[in-house]
Amino acid sequence: MKQLLFLGDVVGAPGRVLLQRELAALRARLSLDWVVVNGENAAGGSGITRAIAADFAEAGVDVVTLGDHAWGQRGFEAEIATVPRLCRPANMPALCPGEPWRIVTDAGGARLLVFTVLGQQFMGTKADCPFATADRVLRELEGRFDFSLVEIHAEATSEKVALGWYLDGRASAVIGTHTHVATADARVLPQGTAYLTDAGMCGPHEGVIGREVAPVLGRFLDGRPRKLPVASGDVRLNGCVVSLDGQGTAVAVERFEWRGPLPAAAVAQA
Repeated sequence: MKQLLFLGDVVGAPGRVLLQRELAALRARLSLDWVVVNGENAAGGSGITRAIAADFAEAGVDVVTLGDHAWGQRGFEAEIATVPRLCRPANMPALCPGEPWRIVTDAGGARLLVFTVLGQQFMGTKADCPFATADRVLRELEGRFDFSLVEIHAEATSEKVALGWYLDGRASAVIGTHTHVATADARVLPQGTAYLTDAGMCGPHEGVIGREVAPVLGRFLDGRPRKLPVASGDVRLNGCVVSLDGQGTAVAVERFEWRGPLPAAAVAQA
């Protein structure tokens, strides 16, 4: 049996610090074969840097995925090609730099394919059809992997649920991200695909999807633009653990949550 931990969007320094502090112990306690993390909000709440991706790898992350904020940090498009263990969404335009998928091998030689597709509903990001892209990647890489994780980074729950059913029996797991709010619908679909609509976020939950409350409320109340600093309280890791059999299918999926406490000084120094 293989164990895969997927963690939702890492938000700013609080999410990074807790992840880097706890991951080694979690790998041992949960007997994890792979850890996959969405890192698109890891740098100040938007985007990622090469240095942060390297820190994640050192902490024990096997693959870092991205979403619609992939280019949130200035200049990252020039360095993404040099970042190992990271992939940008597979259905971004082909001219975008970076790897569209990754295949990682565990200690026993089992191969896990990881890729992300962006949703098209309410996203405002130029992206090809996520359904057709998933078809293409799985078809083109057939025979090169034993297990597959497809992340659907999307706003609409219907689009995520639909992709889960579409890939049932063809992907080992279909896991949703983007809303930063964990859902309660983890299940194994009839043909053996683990599914969860949204893994939630790794970061401060004493806020509005990772941001300080006051400026977010202000923007809703008067509509004026404001900076939205990353919050700091009630820091948690959110995601799911997928158990996979030797046939490449899921036998179980469970929501995962791990809370601090996280000293304020640790966040301030990150």
